[in-house]
Amino acid sequence: MTADAVEAGVDSVEHCSFFTEDGVEARPEVIEKMARTGVVVSATFGAVPGAAIPPRITARLAALTDLFARFRKAGATVVFGTDAGIGPPKPHDVLPHTVGMTVRTLGLTPVEALRAVTSLPARLCRLDRRKGRLAPGMDADILAVAGDPLTDPAALLDVRAVFRLGHRVR
Repeated sequence: MTADAVEAGVDSVEHCSFFTEDGVEARPEVIEKMARTGVVVSATFGAVPGAAIPPRITARLAALTDLFARFRKAGATVVFGTDAGIGPPKPHDVLPHTVGMTVRTLGLTPVEALRAVTSLPARLCRLDRRKGRLAPGMDADILAVAGDPLTDPAALLDVRAVFRLGHRVR
């Protein structure tokens, strides 16, 4: 149970959705405590456009949108993962779609959405001294795209080059 994990002092709650058997039960006291104590909300979100989303998820989308608005209003840190590779709606390259979906569905700005899949997860994993942003001394893992993802998240889908540790991956 999420409340028990938060009470135990975890760093993050993975797949944080407050799902119940038949819906979503947003617990304000737990949300507030997560924000106050810095417990990171790690949410599984995103699918390729046009993919068939399981009905149990589709039925909860409005409640999930409300839940993430509550997390944001409380000031909780939210990061997004995808469960990439588990099935057709979530192939291994689904993460760039997540950025656009969080902007369209959850109301994040493109900058907030990009941070939620880069620098914030790096910090959560304690890799932020090497990963998650471009700065001197960092690992120089770079995704070069056509366009500006700060204004158009769809630019992430037009990859021109990938660099790992500063070296181009072919």
